[in-house]
Amino acid sequence: MNSTLFWLGMAVALAVAVFSVVRIAAVENRWAGMLTAGLFGLWVVFFWEVLVRALDVPRVLLPAPSLIVSSMADHAPKLWGDFVQTVGKAVLIGWALGCGLGFAVAVAIDRMPFLQRGLLPVASLTSAIPLVGVAPIAVMWFGFEWPSKAAVVVLMTFFPMLVSTLAGLKAAGKLERELMYSYAASYSRTLLALRLPAALPFIFGALKVNATLALIGAIVAEFFGSPTQGLGFRISTESSRMNMPLVWGAIVVAAVTGSVAYALLVQLERRAAFWHPSVREG
Repeated sequence: MNSTLFWLGMAVALAVAVFSVVRIAAVENRWAGMLTAGLFGLWVVFFWEVLVRALDVPRVLLPAPSLIVSSMADHAPKLWGDFVQTVGKAVLIGWALGCGLGFAVAVAIDRMPFLQRGLLPVASLTSAIPLVGVAPIAVMWFGFEWPSKAAVVVLMTFFPMLVSTLAGLKAAGKLERELMYSYAASYSRTLLALRLPAALPFIFGALKVNATLALIGAIVAEFFGSPTQGLGFRISTESSRMNMPLVWGAIVVAAVTGSVAYALLVQLERRAAFWHPSVREG
């Protein structure tokens, strides 16, 4: 009887969850998307907590959210050090260098098309290198500290930015390019006044994709050699100790960091390319 009442209550809660999320998603408001995502996340955490405790799932398999939060609070200084090591150093520096290098090479290829035959195949080769293969090599070359992880991030973020920037530089309309040509505008003037603004949505698209790739690359690289800090190091070490609440705590830190970075880049794109139809429609 108790089991029947429990599952009946879960069914009612599920119906309420679906109804509330659908209602908020239908609201015409600039904050509707954020509120919908937040409410959906709260309902997921609620069902996770209730079902894990009701079904008595071992914490080694899946700890309850309350245990994860408690573990994060108990190890907050440790997780903060991991965050600084992984995100503050390897991810940020590698992401900036990889995106900057990809952008610079894309402009060089666009300016000198003969480079396309030599550089593009090499660049595409970098995207095909497996992460699990290059991470140990980077550790051998640059040591166990964050530079080796940043090198892996550079390798992962270079090619997406290169391809996206090249596509964006070709997005400017033919009539606009001919108008600049009729004014005898130089390449640099055309690039700054016409082609780069038209390429902004492509560039920001690569920046957003690379933000996630950089975080994944740095964390995976830390599995193959790290000092005593880092999110990847924490996940690897604590999982071997079966301390799964802390493992999930490190995963939560990484997930929240990626989501916040993506949201910040979206807001920056709306301010930098507010005039573009793709941004206005979004």
